[in-house]
Order: sequence, then structure tokens, then C-alpha cells
Amino acid sequence: MKYLHTMVRVTDIEASLKFYRDALGMEMLSRRDNEGGRYTLVFLCAPGDNTAQIELTYNWPGADGQAEQYGGGRNFGHVAYAVDDIYATCRRLMEHGVTINRPPRDGRMAFVRSPDNISVELLQAGGAKAPAEPWTSMPNVGVW
Repeated sequence: MKYLHTMVRVTDIEASLKFYRDALGMEMLSRRDNEGGRYTLVFLCAPGDNTAQIELTYNWPGADGQAEQYGGGRNFGHVAYAVDDIYATCRRLMEHGVTINRPPRDGRMAFVRSPDNISVELLQAGGAKAPAEPWTSMPNVGVW
């Protein structure tokens, strides 16, 4: 048995790509727009590691022009990624307009949310970095 991917449903594929690809820095492996099935699938991975993928599933709006809305259940939990520099990653996310819900005050862990409210945990690869400002003074925001 081998882990392949986690699928999350998204309501706006372009906003999701701006978050996962542009702000978080993931690589897009493939994109398939299925006209007949009226959906788009995008597979992404951490740079240089396509063994653990995330699949973004976008179901196109119905005949009434309305997109399906998804509730955010806490039973899902979160997706997690190790990063080389937690502070640089959080800084890049903030530059892309992403709220840092749980700042890396400990130099080890942070949480953010995707445009569809998917919780994303970021963990410092290796040992924790030394606590540093502005992170140590930054409060938690919302839920993660």
C-alpha cells in the first residue's frame, strides 16, 4: 500500500491555485478540465516531492449558475507540510494576503487556511528555529 493524495473540494480553482501554488509554493503536476463531467482536477505537490500530493477538485457551477457550497467539518483536520524556513514561508504567505492563524511563535509550527477554509499546518523541517519577532508577539487569529 502507498499513500497517493488527499482530495479537497474547492469553490474557486483560481483562488485556490493562488494560495497553494503561488503563496504556499507548491508545484502543479497536472490539471484536467473535464467538460463532460463538469469538473476540474488539479494535482499539486511540495517542490521536488511528488510522492505526497494534494488534489484540488472543482465542481463547475450547475445549470442555475450556482457553485456548490461545502461546509467545513472539524473531522477533516488539516494537511501538513514540512518547510525549510517557517519564518520565510509565513512571510511569503502574508505577502500574498494570507492570514497566519497560528503564528510560528515557537519557531516550529504555524497554521493557515486556504480560500476554502482548509486548515494547513506548516512545520519547520529539522529542529525549531530560535523564537523571533514579529512572530513571538503575534496573536492567534480565528481558528485553525
